[in-house]
Amino acid sequence: MNAYEVNFDGLVGPTHNYSGLSFGNVASTSNVSAESNPKLAAKQGLQKMKALHDLGFKQGVLAPQERPDVASLRRLGFGGSDAEVIARAAKEAPTILAAATSASCMWTANAATVSPSADTADGRAHFTPANLNNKFHRSIEHPTTRRVLQAMFADESRFAVHEALPAQMHFGDEGAANHTRFCAGYGQPGVEFFVFGAAAFDSRYPKPAKFPARQTLEASQAVARLHGLSEAGVVYAQQDPDTIDAGVFHNDVISVGNGEVLFHHQQAFLNQAEVLDELSRKLAARGGRFTAIEVPRAEVTVEEAVKSYLFNSQLLTKPDGKMLIVVPEECRNHPRVWSYLQKLVASGGPIDETKVFDLKQSMQNGGGPACLRLRVALNEAELAAVNQQVLMSGALFESLNGWVDRHYRDRLAPADLADPQLLIECRTALDELTRILGLGSVYPFQLA
Repeated sequence: MNAYEVNFDGLVGPTHNYSGLSFGNVASTSNVSAESNPKLAAKQGLQKMKALHDLGFKQGVLAPQERPDVASLRRLGFGGSDAEVIARAAKEAPTILAAATSASCMWTANAATVSPSADTADGRAHFTPANLNNKFHRSIEHPTTRRVLQAMFADESRFAVHEALPAQMHFGDEGAANHTRFCAGYGQPGVEFFVFGAAAFDSRYPKPAKFPARQTLEASQAVARLHGLSEAGVVYAQQDPDTIDAGVFHNDVISVGNGEVLFHHQQAFLNQAEVLDELSRKLAARGGRFTAIEVPRAEVTVEEAVKSYLFNSQLLTKPDGKMLIVVPEECRNHPRVWSYLQKLVASGGPIDETKVFDLKQSMQNGGGPACLRLRVALNEAELAAVNQQVLMSGALFESLNGWVDRHYRDRLAPADLADPQLLIECRTALDELTRILGLGSVYPFQLA
């Protein structure tokens, strides 16, 4: 049976704004208080989805969340009507209001960790929504994420959608941003690569000094257990703490993998040689031939990688077996990074083509092409069991563009977050979106 990698990109939500909420994410904090353009952000994301669909890649859509999250504000003591809750939060705790209004779910790589059926003990594809416990504005996402995933992958004989891990620092889980899968073919058993920033209970592991380590070893191990993965099909690796302190808040800012290929920086992992050797041995045992493409710091520094988001790219396998690397415009604008990419595609290696997208609205908030998508490997029967209304097509692209035009603002400043009309606009948009995508009632305002 044929199998495919399907990229489910997050739709940018109507409240896309720059509040600088993500400590450790250099782009996010450096653009705090800038004026955003939600309409342009959503359309930039949709254009990437449609372009990759038109190239023959399987592409889907993941819906955004209801924002501002009035229920979270109520739990923090802001009372009254919805409008009064927002007004009081704006006056007494504007930073908390900004957190409750964040459109950060656009970075779908953090939505969940996914293990395909070829790897799991029960032969189902498994999804564990990330608890995103390190940041308040992201920690409130996972209940809705789970409902949306259940609406997309509803066949319980083929899909298992778990609850998030306990919302506690020892089990901080950031989803697929710290997870990669290697395989000889998408339908064949693979090796799942879990990257963590620190261990919660084992003091032998070092920790970064400046920025937080968002993913714990214990969280990665728990997800592997939940998904029924075998020891032979799992590799754990720790990020270099100094690299985290340079702004590499997730592994997908310093490496990206696909098929049998890992594209990574020289300073990505602790004990890097041993990590690469374990990946090679375990993939070989599953019929694959591991290839590591290491970018030396002499050609691209960690700081340049963070600024350009070179590694926050997508690696996509083309029909001829070679790979396309999808990068943001910032890579082309950085001379040393662009020079490296030109050399890479001309090297005769597995990556032989570059495609550039303008994702400035996302990039200014700290997320590039890889942040915007959740990868799900599916065989033909599983793909047929997915909610077909979330799969990209020409008709869906036109429908979603029209939806954005009807409901999104083209300007959002920090002061606008206090506007109670923004909540009404968001709910109106999402109510229509659930009908377009066939999701049913997944949002709190629909379930009340």
